[in-house]
Amino acid sequence: MQSSRREELASLAPGLVVVAVAVAASTVASEVLGVSALVAGVLLGAIAANVGVLGERVGPGVKFAAKHLLRAGIVLLGLRLSFDEVRALGWQGVLGVVIVLLFTFFGVQLLARVMGLSQGLGLLVATGYSICGASAVAAMAPLSTADEEETAYAIGLVTLFGSLSILTLPFIGHALGLSDETFGTWVGAGVHDVGQVTATASAYSAAALAPATLVKLTRVALLAPMVFGVGVARRRRLAAAASDRGAPADGVDVPDVHVPLVPLFVVGFLAMICLRATGWLSADALALAKDAETLLLTAGMFGLGAGVRIDRLRRLGGRPMLLGVISWVIVAGGALVMAVVVT
Repeated sequence: MQSSRREELASLAPGLVVVAVAVAASTVASEVLGVSALVAGVLLGAIAANVGVLGERVGPGVKFAAKHLLRAGIVLLGLRLSFDEVRALGWQGVLGVVIVLLFTFFGVQLLARVMGLSQGLGLLVATGYSICGASAVAAMAPLSTADEEETAYAIGLVTLFGSLSILTLPFIGHALGLSDETFGTWVGAGVHDVGQVTATASAYSAAALAPATLVKLTRVALLAPMVFGVGVARRRRLAAAASDRGAPADGVDVPDVHVPLVPLFVVGFLAMICLRATGWLSADALALAKDAETLLLTAGMFGLGAGVRIDRLRRLGGRPMLLGVISWVIVAGGALVMAVVVT
C-alpha cells in the first residue's frame, strides 16, 4: 500500500511543480499588472494548454490542483465570513441580496434554456454570476452535468464580465450620481468575484469599499445553501427518472442514485464560517489563511484553465458568449435597483 501511495505521489509531482511555478507567476502578474491572481492563473493555464507546453507527465498533478487544491481554497474562503457583518447589513439588505441572487440564478438558467444551451452550462453560469464567480462555479460543478469545456467556459465568462465591471461600473456610477454607499451596495450585489468587487469599489471611492465587501460576503455566505438546494433537487430528479425507467416488477432494476446533497468541501466551507464565528482565530491567523486561500484558489484556477482547449470551445459557438452578455446586464440591473431601494 505504501508503494502504491509513493507511486501516486511520484505521478503527481511533475504537475504540482508546474502548478507551483504557475502560482508564483500569477502572483507576480497580479502585483505588476493589477489583475486578480485567480484571473492570471486561469489565463496562464489556458495559454499553457493551447501552446502545447503541458505534456502528459504533468497531467495528473494539474488535474489534482483543478480538483483538490481548488476545493481546499473554497473551504478556507469560509474564514472570510463574519456573522456579525451579515447582521450589520440589516434584514432589508439581506433580503435584497437574496432577491437579486435568486432572480439571477433562475433567470440565467431560463435564458440558457431559451437559447438552447445545455442545462449544465446554464447552471454553472447562473451560479457564478449570482454568488461569487469562479469559486462558485467550481463549487457547483460536481452537481452539474457540464463537461470540462463548459466548466472552463463558465469560469471564462464570469472572469471576463466581472473584469469588465471594474472598467464600466464606476463610470456608470458617477454618471448616475450614486452615493458611495449606494455604489458599494450595487457592486457587492452585482459583481462576481470578491477581488473584482474590491477593485471596482476602490476605483469609485475608498468609502464604497466597506458596503461593497459587506454585501459581497453576504452573497458568498449563500453559496452553501444554494449548493444544498441544487443537490436536493438533482437527487429527486434522478430518483424520479430511475423510477420511470421501470420497477423491479417489470423485470428492470432501478439503479441506486448517489448524488451528494452537499459536497464534502462545502461542509468544510460551513465549518470555517462557524470557526470564524467563535473568535478563536487571531487577525494574523486570518491573514495567513487568506493568503493560503488565494494560493490554493490560484493553483486550482490554473488547473481549470489548463482544461480549456480553444478548438473544443469553438464547438460551443457564440451563444454562450451572448448568454454571458445578457446575464451581465441582468445581474447588474437587478443589483442596481436593489441598491437604490435599500440605501
